[in-house]
Amino acid sequence: MPAVPAVPAVPATSVPVEPEYAAPALDKGLDILELLAATSGGLSQAQVASGVGRSVSQIFRVLSTLERRGYVHRDAQSGLYVLSLRLFDLAHRHDPLRGLLQASVGPMRALADATEQSCNLSVEDAGLSRVVAQVESPGDFGFRVRVGALFPLDETATGEVLRAFRDSVPDAREPDLGAVRAAGHVERGDELHAGVIDVVFPVLRPDGSAVAALTVPYVATRVSVSGVDEVVRLARETASQIAASLFPASTP
Repeated sequence: MPAVPAVPAVPATSVPVEPEYAAPALDKGLDILELLAATSGGLSQAQVASGVGRSVSQIFRVLSTLERRGYVHRDAQSGLYVLSLRLFDLAHRHDPLRGLLQASVGPMRALADATEQSCNLSVEDAGLSRVVAQVESPGDFGFRVRVGALFPLDETATGEVLRAFRDSVPDAREPDLGAVRAAGHVERGDELHAGVIDVVFPVLRPDGSAVAALTVPYVATRVSVSGVDEVVRLARETASQIAASLFPASTP
């Protein structure tokens, strides 16, 4: 029999406080979505009920509605529920993200063509770094990162840039990030993939904080058309170009 995945419980206060305008069915639906998002693998109906602290009868209709609307998927063989990509699709329709993607796709394509290296764009998402756009190298070699992938902010060069430029004013609690702000970018070997040099620049708002981070996972080969110094220069220009498109200077 396969191992039953651990079911993370949804946090609850010891003394429930009913809000003035409660929507119990909506609360149940959001609890279920958050539970499935935090779970690796699928959950049975009973496990979902246990995870959100309710009975099967209390969550049956809500879970059925979420399935009917495409937010969760139930495997026909195992009967386990998993989160679908519906929420990811909705996030891509969100105006700020759509504007960021529209502003970045052209410059990123030009960067990939000029360097024959892949590049990707990431934003901070709930304390993690999420890849929201990816352009593959037109050459024979390149390092690809899946759109939607999540990485810890404190374990990657991309996360380091997002943390360093999180606010317009440097965070005094993280003095090590001062060198990143002073340099304006990060260039270092990827800690997870040997032979890859991560070149990362922030896409800056007018106040100096980062709306996103542009990353070129540089792979050096005998047929590379650009050295790392040239990639750094072009990545800097591309990040500035994306920022200029997002935040055009106001005309007098």
